[in-house]
Amino acid sequence: MAIRKTFEQDIQHLKDEILLLGSMVEQATLDSVEALKKRDMRWSEQIIANDKKINEKRFQLENKVMILIATQQPMARDLRMIASILEVISELERMGDYAKGIAVINIRMGEQTLLKPLVDIPRMAQKGTNMLHRALTAFVNEDAETARSIPAEDDEVDLLYEQVYRELMTYVMADPRNIERANWLLWAAHNLERLADRVTNICERTVFAVTGEYKETKPSYDELGETSK
Repeated sequence: MAIRKTFEQDIQHLKDEILLLGSMVEQATLDSVEALKKRDMRWSEQIIANDKKINEKRFQLENKVMILIATQQPMARDLRMIASILEVISELERMGDYAKGIAVINIRMGEQTLLKPLVDIPRMAQKGTNMLHRALTAFVNEDAETARSIPAEDDEVDLLYEQVYRELMTYVMADPRNIERANWLLWAAHNLERLADRVTNICERTVFAVTGEYKETKPSYDELGETSK
C-alpha cells in the first residue's frame, strides 16, 4: 500500500508539472503573437531564449517518468497514464517550438512593416491557448468527457486560418511584391493552426489514458505540412 500511495503521489506531481509546462507554452504563444503585432524584436529574442526553459522542463519531466517506471510497479492502467504523460510532454515541447517560430519570423522580417494589422492571428492564439488550457485540465483530472468535446473547437481555428489565407492572397493578387510579407504572416498563422491540432492530440491521449480507447480525430501534420507520426 505504501508503494501504491507513493506512486499516486508521484503521478500527481507529474501532472502538476505538466500544468506548469503548459502555462509556459501558453504564455510563450500569446507573447510571440503580441511581439509580432508590435514588431518588438527584443521581446521576440527573449521568447526564443525562454524556449530553452521549455525544452529543459520537458527533459526534466521525461527523466522523472523514467525514474518512476524503474522504481515503482505500474499496472496496466498506470502504464497507459505514464505513456500518455510522455506524449503530452512531447506535444507541449513542440507547441513551444511553434511559439519560438513566430518569434523567429518577427526577427527575420527585419525592418519590413506588417502587410496588414493583425486581427485573426491574435484570435487564433487566444482560441488555441484556451483550448490547450482546458485540454490539460481535462488530462490532469482524467476527464474523458471534456477531452472528447474540445477537438470540435479546432474547426474554429481552421476557419480563422482560412480567413487569414484568403485575406493575404488578396494583397498578393493586388501587388505580387507583397508575397514575402504575406508569407511571413501565413507561416505565423500556420504555426497557430498546428498548435490547435496538437491540442486535439492531447485530448485523444486523455481519452486513451482513462478508457484505453484510442480514436484519432483528424490527421496529424508537422510544421512543414508533411504527415508525421
